[in-house]
Amino acid sequence: MSPLPDTPTLALARQLIACPSVTPNDEGCLDLICARLSRIGFVFERFDTGGVCNLWARRGTHAPVLCFAGHTDVVPPGPLEKWDSPPFEPTLRNGCLYGRGAADMKSSLAAFVTAIERFVAAHPDHRGSIALLLTSDEEGIATHGTIKVVEAMAERGERLDYCVVGEPTSVSRLGDTIKNGRRGSLSGTLRVKGKQGHVAYPQLARNPIHELAPALAELAATRWDDGNEFFPPTTWQVSNIHAGTGANNVIPGECELLFNFRFASVSTAEDLKDRAHAVLDAHGLDYHLDWHLSGQPYLTGRGELVRALSNAIHAATGIDTELSTTGGTSDGRFIAAICDEVVEFGPVNATIHQLNEHIAVDAIEPLSAIYEHTLRNLLVPA
Repeated sequence: MSPLPDTPTLALARQLIACPSVTPNDEGCLDLICARLSRIGFVFERFDTGGVCNLWARRGTHAPVLCFAGHTDVVPPGPLEKWDSPPFEPTLRNGCLYGRGAADMKSSLAAFVTAIERFVAAHPDHRGSIALLLTSDEEGIATHGTIKVVEAMAERGERLDYCVVGEPTSVSRLGDTIKNGRRGSLSGTLRVKGKQGHVAYPQLARNPIHELAPALAELAATRWDDGNEFFPPTTWQVSNIHAGTGANNVIPGECELLFNFRFASVSTAEDLKDRAHAVLDAHGLDYHLDWHLSGQPYLTGRGELVRALSNAIHAATGIDTELSTTGGTSDGRFIAAICDEVVEFGPVNATIHQLNEHIAVDAIEPLSAIYEHTLRNLLVPA
């Protein structure tokens, strides 16, 4: 096993990985970051709540504001004996840095910090402001994390001009993909009521599964929208269905169905709700439907931030990056409420949430260079 090379970004990534910050715990990550940024003029605010650590850090008081956003928490490592090296002991092996959070997203956090340090050293009088928004509640239920900072900023009328979320977005090589938006997520819990009875006397009962089936087929076959340049069409998927007592001779009295919309920016949550109810009503079902909106869709077009980051990627890697809105939700969905231009960019995501999570060592300093180039492209006058 080779020793870890002492490059600035890798050294800080190693320190962060060694903090066992399983969600929603921070375990000292923010303290490490604040200690670095305090030396270069950042002012800090903490918005800790519900056992979650949240940091808003800013250097400068003027617009434009370029914010780097991310999370210090990681998913649980799983069975420790199945890791080739301990998940919270950063290990160099086969040209990669191994450890929980190596790709998602402690290398990005380290790259944020070292990029900002170099940029400020070279441009101490840069225009605008640099900010960081960090939380320890992204991998969990995300109710006490970034959304709380965004709500506080909205209450006092603060807005951001640009935000780069350090999620691992690259697919095969560092720089091949920027996420310039995410689909919305709308879930429903549908309970269709029937009448329990004996299967031998169906005339005395009412089977909710049978009554739901035609409506279910129609919902599954519905084309909700056609998507657009950046988003695929909205999808509707059943995730769970349950009914019955476990006996094979009892008609159930209720059927419960869990489903989810992943929806494009061309649809709204309210429109999707109305159309789903219309289908259920048309089939005459006796039902109750509870909704949960976990994220609105957001989209950033080919504006200043996309150009600045794309040019930075090309300068550091030679790659012409692609824009994508695939995948699940991220904290970008919250930040978009106070920022018109939000993108996600980070390392290769092939091993995130897996055993032996890792990142290629030779991608770590280039990641920092990309963030630094982005700062220069947006905050240094041409």
